[in-house]
Amino acid sequence: MAFTVTTLSWAALFYQKELQAAGELDNVRSAIKWGTDYFLKASSRRNRLYVQVGDPVPDHQCWVRPENMKTPRTVLKIDESAPGTEIAAETAAAMAASSMVFRRLDRAYARRLLNKAKLLFQFAKSHKGSFDGECPFYCSFSGYNDELLWAASWLYMATRRSVYLDYIKYESISSSVTEFSWDLKYAGAQVLLSEHYFQGDQALENFKTQADSFICSILPDSPYHQVYLTPGGMLYLRSGANTQYVTGTSFLFDIYADTLAKHNQKVVCGDKQFDSTHLQAFAKRQMDYLLGNNPLGRSYMVGFGNNPPTQPHHRGSSVPMLAPNEVVNCPMSFAKWLSPDVPNPNELTGAIMGGPDRNDLFEDKRWMSSMTEPCTYVNSLAIGSLAKLAMRHA
Repeated sequence: MAFTVTTLSWAALFYQKELQAAGELDNVRSAIKWGTDYFLKASSRRNRLYVQVGDPVPDHQCWVRPENMKTPRTVLKIDESAPGTEIAAETAAAMAASSMVFRRLDRAYARRLLNKAKLLFQFAKSHKGSFDGECPFYCSFSGYNDELLWAASWLYMATRRSVYLDYIKYESISSSVTEFSWDLKYAGAQVLLSEHYFQGDQALENFKTQADSFICSILPDSPYHQVYLTPGGMLYLRSGANTQYVTGTSFLFDIYADTLAKHNQKVVCGDKQFDSTHLQAFAKRQMDYLLGNNPLGRSYMVGFGNNPPTQPHHRGSSVPMLAPNEVVNCPMSFAKWLSPDVPNPNELTGAIMGGPDRNDLFEDKRWMSSMTEPCTYVNSLAIGSLAKLAMRHA
């Protein structure tokens, strides 16, 4: 949830004009505030953050919409005795980034967000440890150093205070990577910090070099290309919401392309150089693939384009409206609402599915969760690129 808010905020900041032209800026701001209102309540006491409601094991044993759930609403938190650096730092990043979104709209609200972001970052730094309450469903495999760098980068963007820049330069850990996702944020921070390198801060050169490395690892005509592309041209890292890597890569490519164009720079990959138009073209091909320009000629966004998915792996979409007091038989709920091979009764308009496999094959079946499960961060990473494309082709 925090990563969704951070990336939505980045889109709202970087592509404000494009979102305004599309008539979606207010909707994006509203979605961000839905998350930040919750974060403020969840972090009301210093060095304590409520991070999870519900137990994922019993929750996954019942196919029922949220309004009729009877599974335990267990509340989990992190604090000084049970830290969770990844979650505290990512929430700090979300609140710092969103504070910039609301700065000119509601200064008092923006100030609350920024003050809370500072406290959460300090908590994340001073009480290090990983939270594993979401495992085996959402486990942090990358550790917390990427979140600390990510949070410090957004706090520096929001405050311009040297304390955060000094942390970035002298304390943070960074690494060259080939993906950008909810679990691995190094590439996002590197792209973000490259702007300051181009503005003259030579101490940030390593982050620019690593941002270039990310680009070089993905571009198919780069001599350092590492990431697999399907026969139809879609970036493919792993099964299970693979489209998050597609939209995340497109977003970073677009952001970095605009940064390179602004400073008249290029990405150097060995004996080849790539300018901003090359990055933008790759990002566009990825988004075009998701919207229908693919071997199956179908859209992977619900309610949009040719032959879009109709069976998202989503309880609220697939279970019809029930009476508030109706008791659901959990063992039978899967046969009743997950297994039937029929369209969902409630269209999840705009949701991007997990997408096809490494051979461009896709089954629009609710029980094929790796292909049909939507995630908020798949869409949050698509917002900026789609707004940019919409304005360019208006």
